[in-house]
Amino acid sequence: MGAFEDSKPALAMLGMQFSYAIVSLITRAALIQGMNPRVFVVYRQAIATVFIAPLAHFSRKSGGTSMGLRSFSLVFSASLIGVTINQNVFAEGLYLASSSMASAMGNLVPAITFVMAFLIGLEKINIRSFRSIAKIVGTVICVSGAISMALLRGPKLLNTTIFESGGEDWLLGCLLIFASTVCWSIWLILQVPVTASYPDHLSLSAWLCFLATLQSGILTLFLEKDLDAWKLHSYLEVAGCLFTGIIGSGISFFVQAWVISQRGPLFSAMFNPLSTVIVTVLAAIFLHEEIYTGSLIGAVAVITGLYIVLWGKAKDFIKEEDEVDPKLEIDERQTVKITIEESRGVEPFLEEPLLSDKSNDIEESSNFHKK
Repeated sequence: MGAFEDSKPALAMLGMQFSYAIVSLITRAALIQGMNPRVFVVYRQAIATVFIAPLAHFSRKSGGTSMGLRSFSLVFSASLIGVTINQNVFAEGLYLASSSMASAMGNLVPAITFVMAFLIGLEKINIRSFRSIAKIVGTVICVSGAISMALLRGPKLLNTTIFESGGEDWLLGCLLIFASTVCWSIWLILQVPVTASYPDHLSLSAWLCFLATLQSGILTLFLEKDLDAWKLHSYLEVAGCLFTGIIGSGISFFVQAWVISQRGPLFSAMFNPLSTVIVTVLAAIFLHEEIYTGSLIGAVAVITGLYIVLWGKAKDFIKEEDEVDPKLEIDERQTVKITIEESRGVEPFLEEPLLSDKSNDIEESSNFHKK
C-alpha cells in the first residue's frame, strides 16, 4: 500500500475528532438553552437514521451480507451500550458539568480500552518488547496530559465565561460522563466481533442508528410525561440535532467501524485526546471558556503521548504484515507453479486433441510404409 493508503485511518480519525469537538460544544449550548437531554438523543439518532438508511439501501449489492441472529444480537448490544446508554448519560453529564470536563474525561477511553483489549486478548503486552513499553508509556502520558488540561490550574490566559456549570450537580455530571466513557470503551471493543459478523459498515451504521432511535424513544417516552419536552424552541436546537445526527452519529459510526476493522479498537481510541485540545481551543474562541497555562502543558503531553502510542501500533501493524501463514505460502507456491506451467503454453483443454491428432498421423505414416 502507498503512503496515502496507510494514512487513511489516521486522517479519518483526525477528521472525526474535529466533528466530535463541534458536537460537544453545540450539544452543550443546546442543552443550556433548555432542551431535554433525552429528547435530544432521540432526535439525533432519528435524523442519523433518515440520513444514512437510504445510502445503505442503495449502496447494498445484491447477494450481500445478510444479518443472522448472532449478528443482530451483537448489533443490538452495541446499539444499546454504545449509543443509547452512552449518549443519554453523556448528554445529562454534559449538561450538569461542562464541555471541557466532558472532553477531558473522554480521554480515559484509551486507557479503559487498552485494559479491556488486553484482558480479552485483542492487545498483546510483552514487557521485553519496546513496542509494548511504548504503548503503555504513551497511554499514561496521553491520558495524564488530557486530564491535566481540565484539572491543572495556573495563570489564566482567558477568564471570561458565558455558560455556568451545574454547581452542586457538577460531581454527578462527572460521574455520568465517566460512565459514558466506559460505555464508549465497551462499544469500541464490541466493534471487533460486530464488524467480523456483519462487515457491511454502511448498513451496520444504519442499523445502529435505527435501533438506538427505538431504544432511546422508548426510554424517553417512559421517563418524560410532558409532551412539551419534545418541542424545539430555537434554530440552535434544530442545528444541533441536524449536525449531531448527520455528522456525530451517521457518518461517525461508519468511519469508526471502518477504522476499527483496519487498525483495531485501540488505534481508534487513542485519537480521543485530540478532541480535548480542539474543544479547549474552540470553547475559548466561541464560548469564551477559561484557558489556563496548565491546559497548554497538558495539550503538549497529549500530542506527545499520542505519537508514542501510534509509533508502537505502527510497529505492530508492520509485524502483522510480515507474518505469513504457512498454508498461504503453500497456496502461493502452487499458484506460482500453475502460472509457470501456463506461461510455457501447457493448456489442459488442448492436450487431448493434440495427442489424438499426433497419434493418428503416426499410424497413417506406418501403414503407408508397410504398403
